[in-house]
Amino acid sequence: MADPEPFSTRRHPFAIVLGLYAWALFVTLGLLIVPVLLLMPSLPRRRALVRSAARAVLKLTGVRVTVRGLDHIVTPCIVVANHESYLDGVVLQAVLPANFSFIIKREMASVPLAGTLLRRIGAEFVERQDRHRSARDARRLMRSAAEGKALAFFPEGTFGAEIGLRRFHIGAFAAAARAQLPVVPIAIRGTRACLPPDHILPRPGKVDVAVLTMIEVPPATDSAEEFERAPRMRDAARAALLAALHVPDLAARDA
Repeated sequence: MADPEPFSTRRHPFAIVLGLYAWALFVTLGLLIVPVLLLMPSLPRRRALVRSAARAVLKLTGVRVTVRGLDHIVTPCIVVANHESYLDGVVLQAVLPANFSFIIKREMASVPLAGTLLRRIGAEFVERQDRHRSARDARRLMRSAAEGKALAFFPEGTFGAEIGLRRFHIGAFAAAARAQLPVVPIAIRGTRACLPPDHILPRPGKVDVAVLTMIEVPPATDSAEEFERAPRMRDAARAALLAALHVPDLAARDA
């Protein structure tokens, strides 16, 4: 499949105006929604509200999202998606069932407006720099998975200017193996064109979301095989995403 067509600033001289409009829309909706989220007692209703808002933002800013394979998601499960833009979280929020908890880097908790919104929809914040806090967060996520919660991860942890799939952190797959939950890879294409890593103004464009085949927890007959279940699920998810995305494999460089 060809890449979703990017929005070309050379063909659209009002790109800056459109980008400023998109940010104004995002901030305005945020200012309207956060007070409601603070007062709304029900987590499912808060998540449903934010899901509707994410869909509205994408539609009103000209980001056209197509989704394939949603029937592959049977909750509880753990979703793992590639990460190429700050827009990825909005897209997943719009397309996934409202019962998913998103795993977010802890730095986002201190971002005005966004941090409050994420806390009110039950996002799980994880530490990336401090090893002790990171281990504690990993244990907390394993407990959440064991309780049957549906979790959504970006296992690359970050994104950069270079196109490709980065090395995967093991946390999502360790939680899946420990809780005996399947992993569902999701390939996101087009968000980089709509909001590149080195830009702050989003652009209209097409985003394609492909929900890939579920990866079950491998059977284990002894402790050695049990130890290898998470790496095997990680490798299977990366292989599926690389095949779907047709991008370079950056794992060796990251290592």
